[in-house]
Amino acid sequence: MDEKEWRRYLSAYHDDRPGITERFFERADTSPHAWLAEPLRGAPGPVLDLACGTAPMRPLLPDADWVGVDSSSGELAAAARAGRGPLVRASADALPLTSGSVGAVCASMCLPVLTPLPRVLGEITRVLRPGGLLAALVPARLGFDPAGLLGWTRVMRTLAAVHQPWPNPQARDSVAKVLRPARFRVRSDERRVFTLVLETSEDVAVLVDGLYLPGLAPERADAAKRALAHWVRGGKTLPLPLRRVLATTRGQE
Repeated sequence: MDEKEWRRYLSAYHDDRPGITERFFERADTSPHAWLAEPLRGAPGPVLDLACGTAPMRPLLPDADWVGVDSSSGELAAAARAGRGPLVRASADALPLTSGSVGAVCASMCLPVLTPLPRVLGEITRVLRPGGLLAALVPARLGFDPAGLLGWTRVMRTLAAVHQPWPNPQARDSVAKVLRPARFRVRSDERRVFTLVLETSEDVAVLVDGLYLPGLAPERADAAKRALAHWVRGGKTLPLPLRRVLATTRGQE
């Protein structure tokens, strides 16, 4: 899938499933969004929430001078209905913000999927003040976890998929390396494994809908949801490994 096709898919995906990332994370034993919010509390504002979706970070940063940016009208409409704002519709590679006007950028689960990544990172660097903070949350590899591997293999085989075709797979476990050439100084790089709790057919539907699988036919998705709903009867868990990277722009710090 080329870049134009991916961008069309990504736009339709989020317009059709507003709030999917928020609902996906609600199935975790503890909140990944709260983990990402920790270093942003008290950060010099304004705080730009990049690809904010339905803005689940907003209530976690109630005192921040916060603005959410997303290209999806569906996501932003859902955020507005929830009273989360202010909100701006814009692409991450062309931010309508003055250079050096932002104190911190929150990038939750977006760096592996936003394209073109070098231009997105260039825009983040441009709008941040010297020494400004980037807090990024990205998926991480599972690592050695036989039970977790078996569970995820069951899910992906049921979906007839091998993996999610992120356009920027390097912006996962290697995100710190990606940031350094983009004029960032990496301050911390932490990996944490959350647990997805799956008990109902609704949990399964959110799991399936929350995966980026552009080649997945609706009929296959529906069949997989039925099969996995049967599998989770009595309760199942899946590991959700994530990585939080904190970096600052080079300059006066």
